[in-house]
Amino acid sequence: MKNKYLVLIALSILISCGKGTKKETETGLVKAENQPNIVFILSDDQSWTDYSFMGDENIETPRIDQFAKESLTFTRSYVPTPLCSPSLATIITGLYPKDHGIIGNDKVYKRVKGDRSASKKNRAEAYKPVIAAFEKQTTLPDMLKEKGYLSFQTGKWWHGNHKVGGFDYGMTHGDPKRGGRHGDYGLKIGRTGLDTINNYVDLALKQKKPFFLWYAPFLPHRPHTPPARLYEKYKKKTDSEHLAKYWAMIEWFDETCGQLFDMFEEKGLTENTLFVYVCDNGWRQNPNKSGYMSDSKRAPYDMGIRTPIMYKLAGKIKPEMNNTTITSSIDMVPTVLDILNIEKPKNLPGVSVLDKKALEARKGIFGEVYAHDFDTIENSMYYNMAIFPPYKIIVPDPVRKPKEKVQLFNIDADPFEKNNIANENPEIVLKLKDKIKAFRSK
Repeated sequence: MKNKYLVLIALSILISCGKGTKKETETGLVKAENQPNIVFILSDDQSWTDYSFMGDENIETPRIDQFAKESLTFTRSYVPTPLCSPSLATIITGLYPKDHGIIGNDKVYKRVKGDRSASKKNRAEAYKPVIAAFEKQTTLPDMLKEKGYLSFQTGKWWHGNHKVGGFDYGMTHGDPKRGGRHGDYGLKIGRTGLDTINNYVDLALKQKKPFFLWYAPFLPHRPHTPPARLYEKYKKKTDSEHLAKYWAMIEWFDETCGQLFDMFEEKGLTENTLFVYVCDNGWRQNPNKSGYMSDSKRAPYDMGIRTPIMYKLAGKIKPEMNNTTITSSIDMVPTVLDILNIEKPKNLPGVSVLDKKALEARKGIFGEVYAHDFDTIENSMYYNMAIFPPYKIIVPDPVRKPKEKVQLFNIDADPFEKNNIANENPEIVLKLKDKIKAFRSK
């Protein structure tokens, strides 16, 4: 069980702490012990293709493009599942969904026809045991406490109060009676500015402590309500208002990342901060309505689970654009632990991306897709995936997806998974199925 954490102080107290001076930054614990601050930046519902540095000819992402150039950037990375709640749980624990227990967005609950309030109450009650079980997991903020880190949560957070994740301070109260479900007050970050982050950082400087910041804004996630100036800009590039709004949302997210980077630069923190970027799951905008295409979010295809992942730390991580090595969000926690010389728990399946030998030794990674409203793992399974370049296999659950066939793709030659080569390669299919069987038995 986790230790009980300090009660969240009021925002007014945070504000009254005042800004840390340059002298405090240079002489505080962060600098003295050379412990880098850590920032996780999470995009929300964005395809791996939807950045200008990834080749998109319509979307402009200048700040993320620059960040990618300054980082160890893996363009062929993955999250293990194409849905936000389980994906976020993986990012904060380093575990696959089958191991951390968050496999969908909601626990199966009783819907009351014509009574939305009763349905919401039932949904909240059904999810309580899930949060209670997740609270027993060891998260990255828990692991960082031994090094004296403060941890701050902003943005999307599905798993109850921020303290469930081990955060010392956070924006998400997680109380269903006050509208808490997947972020509540936290969802304002980015869309309404970064003042809360500024206050949190100043608090860490005041206390002379290194910190971990979770920046997971509700961007470019729906509602697609971009600033008018950006919407007008992208309306000139397409006849689809839905595409224009989605593209504008991405540039809006990019602007908030720039504001975050500028804040750290102004406070003199850039050189001693590890920045990590990932997207929680994919999204391919439907040009005809406000929604996503069926091969993206909640789907086992790369449009649902592939994302660039970037790591930036001056003097420690050499910038490189890596277009060949497969990595995963399960590697984010081990990488942080490696940098801080914290021993990696034996139950973590990921590796540090700074350990080239470990990356080379690992030949592949896995993926899982479960029902949005989940019950047990067995009753909620939709797909298993194994990604062992150049091959990726998608195995549908015979009970939940009885009409679907096994799919095998050469993702080196066919990155958009158009050509199923399973019938021509039975030995490869059998080999990858065996790997999935071994993965699931652990």
